[in-house]
Amino acid sequence: MNSGTPAPRSRRERPAKPALTYEGIVATAVGLMRAEGLRRVTMRRLAQELDTGPASLYVYVANTAELHAAILEDLLGAVDLGPASAAGPWRERLAAVLGSYTQVLFEHPSLAHSALVARPSGSNYLALVEAILALLHEGEVPDAQAAWGVDVLLQVATATAAEQSTRDRDTAAEDEHHALVNALRQVSAQSHPRIAALGADLVSGTPEQRLTWIFHAVINGAKATPRQPD
Repeated sequence: MNSGTPAPRSRRERPAKPALTYEGIVATAVGLMRAEGLRRVTMRRLAQELDTGPASLYVYVANTAELHAAILEDLLGAVDLGPASAAGPWRERLAAVLGSYTQVLFEHPSLAHSALVARPSGSNYLALVEAILALLHEGEVPDAQAAWGVDVLLQVATATAAEQSTRDRDTAAEDEHHALVNALRQVSAQSHPRIAALGADLVSGTPEQRLTWIFHAVINGAKATPRQPD
C-alpha cells in the first residue's frame, strides 16, 4: 500500500555535484559576503554552501585570510582604471583611480577592514598597481620613490574606506561629530590659541574633498621625498 512517502533514492540516481574550481569557490564566497557579510565567510560556512567538506577547500585556498584576499581581488575588478589612460593632469587622474578604489571598499565595509591586512596578488590588483605606477612615472616621480609611494597611497585609501564605513554604520557618529565641532568652536584662545585660530576649518570640507587633498599631499610628498640610501 502506498503511504505517500517517497522512496529513498540511491546515490547513483542523484545528480552529480559540480566539480570544485578556484573560480567557483571565490564566486560563491563573494555571493556569501554580499548576502551574509564577510564575517560569515569562513571555510566551514563556504564548504556548507558548496555541499562539500572543509578539507576539500584547502586544496584551493590555504585559509580564511587567503579566502578574504581572493574576495578582495575579485571585487577590485570594479575599480575604474580609465583615468590612467585619459587626458588631463596626472595628479587628478591618479586621485580619481585611488578614489574609485576607495569607493569599491567603501561599498563593502567589512572588506575594507580586511583589506588593511589582506594581500591580493591577482590580475585585478596587479592592474591597479600598474596604473598607479604608470601615473607616478608620467609625473616624473623617481622610480625608487614611486615603488614605496604606491604602497602608502593604497594604505591611505584603504584606511580611509575602513574608517569612514565604520562611522557610517555607527548611529552615534553624527552626534560625536557635532560634539567635536562644538568643542572646537568653544575652545579658549588663551589655552589653545592655534585651535581657536583655525576653529571650524579643522573639520571643514566634504569627505571627498578631504580625501582628494590627502591623495595630493601623499603624491607630492612621494615626489619630493628621496629615499635614504641602503
